[in-house]
Amino acid sequence: MESIKDKVAIVGMGCTKFGERWDAGAEDMIIEAAQEAYQDAGIQQKDIQAAWVGTMFSGDTGRCLSEPLKLNYIPVTRVENMCATGSDAMRNAAYAVAAGVYDIVLALGFDKLKDTGWAGLGDVPFPSTSRGIIGSQGLSGPSAFALLATAYFAKYKLSPQEGKRMIGLISVKSHRNGAKHPKAHLRREVTIEQVMNAPIIAWPLGLFDCCGVTDGAAAAILVRADMAKKFRPDPVKIKALQISVGQQQGFCRSDFEYTSVYETVHAGKRAYEEAGIKNPRKEISMAQVHDCFSITEAVIMEDLGFSARGHVRDDIEAGFFELTGGLPTQTDGGLKSFGHPIGASGLRMMYEVYKQLQGKCGDRQLKNPKLGLTHNLGGFPATATVSCCIAGL
Repeated sequence: MESIKDKVAIVGMGCTKFGERWDAGAEDMIIEAAQEAYQDAGIQQKDIQAAWVGTMFSGDTGRCLSEPLKLNYIPVTRVENMCATGSDAMRNAAYAVAAGVYDIVLALGFDKLKDTGWAGLGDVPFPSTSRGIIGSQGLSGPSAFALLATAYFAKYKLSPQEGKRMIGLISVKSHRNGAKHPKAHLRREVTIEQVMNAPIIAWPLGLFDCCGVTDGAAAAILVRADMAKKFRPDPVKIKALQISVGQQQGFCRSDFEYTSVYETVHAGKRAYEEAGIKNPRKEISMAQVHDCFSITEAVIMEDLGFSARGHVRDDIEAGFFELTGGLPTQTDGGLKSFGHPIGASGLRMMYEVYKQLQGKCGDRQLKNPKLGLTHNLGGFPATATVSCCIAGL
């Protein structure tokens, strides 16, 4: 089985302002993200040979991309894979380039959740079924992920206050980073006291432990790696693209611990193998992971091998994941600051990796990053769809 490593490069990216975009429709955001990506790559729309679009709630078929952009009768494929939708659109586009079918393609992800009226609790208005996919199973997003927190606190003998502080520091860090990003939805720092004393959504998760419902879009231009320098002097090469999908183990097994998400473990291991990474804690320069809830980020750090089992608290307290730490995480503020328009999030994460690798992140800029990782987790801890992508110079 061949690896995609260094066969495909990103030569242009675009990302809208995320937030309550009452000023724009889904079509406006698609155009905004695509136009920035075209300009960044130095191409015109007529150069695009095929496109992949990812959205969960805001469009059906490839026409949701071709119509607003007025693409010239090229192949357009719509992708939906829960919270990994944007990353999977990029993955499919990259495989088509690596296979030699196309030389220049567009991957774009978007969702306009504010227009659905959904507030993040209860039934999700999933378009391809006659029922919701969360409320109908007796769960909400916060309650499903709160199980991670209570199980983790119990297994590693953290008191409620110790556990709340551990996950609270994650939110403080992410909001500090997001306050520096002009495209983030929530641009305000918070204190640990504010996080720990915030209204409870699903114990122990409070208001500042949960990401927001948001609108946004992001896009990437992918080309064959051997032609990338024709577009720009600093292309970013794809090193690994992996997806792992679950078997409902957590809903079927009484011994499921809820302190690990198996799909993250499998996707991470395969991504490291594909990219040739032996020690991710030392070799990965930065990580943009799926912090839908603060506890999710804590568990991801252990599942991806960045922290030892049961010791992520030590790394959090030591500042290991801060901008100045050993492995900066959520350098743009993550889902906590950007919110989560589901189809866009994976590409928004890669946008941050791309800009960091090119040294274009201003006050958030890391020193000489070489490899960046993005991670998405869709579904529940009990059964998930997880993407793990790695890019570098």
